[in-house]
Amino acid sequence: MKPNDPKDDLHRYLDAARDALIWKLDGLSEYDIRRPLTPTGTNLLGLVKHLACGELGYFGPTFGRPHTESNPWEEEDSEPNSDMWATADESREDIVDLYRRARAHADATIEALPLDAMGHVAWWDQNADATLQRIMLHMTAETHRHAGHADIVRELIDGKVGMRETNDNMDGGDAAWYEEYRARLEASAKEASARRASAE
Repeated sequence: MKPNDPKDDLHRYLDAARDALIWKLDGLSEYDIRRPLTPTGTNLLGLVKHLACGELGYFGPTFGRPHTESNPWEEEDSEPNSDMWATADESREDIVDLYRRARAHADATIEALPLDAMGHVAWWDQNADATLQRIMLHMTAETHRHAGHADIVRELIDGKVGMRETNDNMDGGDAAWYEEYRARLEASAKEASARRASAE
């Protein structure tokens, strides 16, 4: 049996999260991919833009491999959260293409450098020197985290869930099963709350 290659393993997990994130946009209107669905403004297209900026920064200047893209992370006069939403002038295609270009630039860095190559993350206050391995691990965790956010946002829009279209990775059944399951969880939460209240 061939041993796993650490760089290939990290790259495969990063790619899985990247693909899941982009899939969350499929079949939705311009409004639905942009509308904020949490009190802090989380929206699908903004998550894609944010991660494009992250890949450009972490796999670009960090390793002395500049890119030619506009990146709010690197602009001193950017407004807070400017990487977390798309303006009306930025199309879905603009943001998705930016993500694809950022991904290609990151993949070129990953291909070119060994895992122990040292970089410097200018925006980290402490431990700013980091290996490619650490940056790959960081971006894999970051991308999976935001793919999870996207999964919840997409479920709020139209009920579609999962890692990819061919495998939703859900253990339950149909809509009726989940309706009963949710009702059971709600009843259990109320019962636990009542027990806690009576014990105090």
